[in-house]
Amino acid sequence: MPQLQWLPCPLVVEGPRVTRSTPDDTVIYAIGDIHGCSELLKPLLQGIEQDINHRSRSRHVVIFLGDYLSRGRDSVAVLNQVMAWRPSTPSLVEIITLKGNHEDLACRFLQGDMEAGRHWFDYDGMDALVDYGVIATDPAARDDASLLSLRDRFAQALPPPHLAFLQALSISHREGDYHFVHAGVRPGVVLADQNDQDQMWIRKRFLESEVEHGAIVVHGHSISAQPEVRHNRIGIDTGAYASGVLTCLVLDGAKREFLQCVGLVAPACKSTSSR
Repeated sequence: MPQLQWLPCPLVVEGPRVTRSTPDDTVIYAIGDIHGCSELLKPLLQGIEQDINHRSRSRHVVIFLGDYLSRGRDSVAVLNQVMAWRPSTPSLVEIITLKGNHEDLACRFLQGDMEAGRHWFDYDGMDALVDYGVIATDPAARDDASLLSLRDRFAQALPPPHLAFLQALSISHREGDYHFVHAGVRPGVVLADQNDQDQMWIRKRFLESEVEHGAIVVHGHSISAQPEVRHNRIGIDTGAYASGVLTCLVLDGAKREFLQCVGLVAPACKSTSSR
């Protein structure tokens, strides 16, 4: 049975000593890569709802950092949960849904980009199709004819509300001193000029950078055993599909904490790649 746990956010000793904060009277909940792990998402959302009711703030913002699809056992349930979830609280909750690289590949594949399909299926995208009832005759086939058939069947199986949800996902979101994206940003480029590709896909150049980005970048995409807290970024992809740990960063003024749902590793998860 999945369990919730709270973790303190470690102090950052490197970099400039600057206080970072959310907007006044605002608490933010940022959720890392879910990857079909509906059994972890449900109790995490319940924990967030309980915390919202506990905190006396006038504004609550819940931000999903993307990668809802693939790898876990139930991409369909994850999309249904994210689309339908509206916490029962006395105050308004704003919900922001960002696009991950897996949603990027799925959307491009649906638009007829066979190379995007090849890339997606090399990193467990086929798991999402299976969840929608689309079974490949030869899962290893990557020729255009096979992929086109899969694309057509996927387009027929995908419920219109799911397609609309995927097409409407945002690339980034800014709140106070924090910039929220799926993957990261390109160092040296001002946040307003960042391109979509980098914010959904960048990895090494961003992760290794010590550059100040103009805000603390909160991201997923790159797996770590524990949340990574640096002076210029906070990474919260703890590999839920492989580790059984789904992480949420909670920001309240200048205070930072982590809320995690910890459960068993889903048996359908086959890969530990962070692509």
